[in-house]
Amino acid sequence: MASKKDYYEVLGISRSAGPDEIKKAYRKLAIQYHPDKNPDDKQAEDKFKEVAEAYSVLSDPQKKSRYDQFGHAGMSGQPDFGGFSNIEDIFSAFGDIFGGGFGDIFGGGSRRRRTRQPNRGSDLQINLKLTLEEIATGTKKKIRVKKYISCNECTGSGSTRGSRTIDCIACHGTGEIRQVSQSLFGQVINVTTCNRCYGEGKIISDPCKTCNGEGRAMGQKTIEIDVPAGVASGNYIPLRGEGNIGKRSGASGDLIVYIEEEQHAIFERSGNDVIMVLPISFPEAALGVSPEIPTLTGKVKINIQAGTQAGKILRLRNKGIPNVHGAGIGDQLVQIQVFVPTKLTPEEKTKIKELLNSSNIKPQTDGKKNIFEMFKEALNM
Repeated sequence: MASKKDYYEVLGISRSAGPDEIKKAYRKLAIQYHPDKNPDDKQAEDKFKEVAEAYSVLSDPQKKSRYDQFGHAGMSGQPDFGGFSNIEDIFSAFGDIFGGGFGDIFGGGSRRRRTRQPNRGSDLQINLKLTLEEIATGTKKKIRVKKYISCNECTGSGSTRGSRTIDCIACHGTGEIRQVSQSLFGQVINVTTCNRCYGEGKIISDPCKTCNGEGRAMGQKTIEIDVPAGVASGNYIPLRGEGNIGKRSGASGDLIVYIEEEQHAIFERSGNDVIMVLPISFPEAALGVSPEIPTLTGKVKINIQAGTQAGKILRLRNKGIPNVHGAGIGDQLVQIQVFVPTKLTPEEKTKIKELLNSSNIKPQTDGKKNIFEMFKEALNM
């Protein structure tokens, strides 16, 4: 399968382009490759779809941010990140960018009609705190979300039981007001949402007393979130249709779950690696030791060789955090810290003083002279 072109390249804009520039570039190319202007031209139709897909991502701040960070890989698994099954999907999604029915801009208003969408509910955002252990293995979380749900009394219709709705007299039930004008391209039909029924095409004669005719009420829902391994603070998981339900059975918005990484008592994250500081005593550093230490997935025993210096870093392969895209696992870095006691008993002091005269105890340089002897020689010069 051929790789997709960069969305910025498709629209012919720079990566620093703002919303207005993105919209302008899309409009220009959409007119150029519009099927009504290029009848029976498969290449133009494919280009038209490609342009629309690029705009669907770059015009949405959240999708654009993910694309800028991860490229096309960041779009996988996201049903709304571009990709249209047919031309009608594009007209429905972006028709309003031209101020009216997209298919009508070339005088083809009777050929395609913009599909009116019900009132869509608003999106919701939550922060989900995760430990490094959960991030290392992936996890499932159950959260309780307070949001608008369908009204039980009227089952989302907004009408009192037994009452009925009537067609809006302003738009005759279409939910749209159309105005016809002439332009360079021919007849242009400007379509706007009816301001009487707000695009629904129906008027409620007897509103539900429970929800005041909205068809929805505040409630709660428990949602299970499948969190993949390797996520980080700032990543987010979009849950389609789990936001507020729209008025009168309108489509539900999305729930955007932002990842928040909790601070760990032992480990510090560096990309997909984790770092820990391991304090050991001077005798252990001098003689060697094999302690058992924690990792994100359990305990392991490591070998610290005799003569290990303070600051030395031991690397435990594949004991870090998996790459969120599945390409490998990070390491655990263990930095050795030699503990220097601040309180000693008289007996301990005596034993340590006995070691002061040992040439092996003092810091060495080039294997011949210790550093203290070199300082003395420098002072006598």
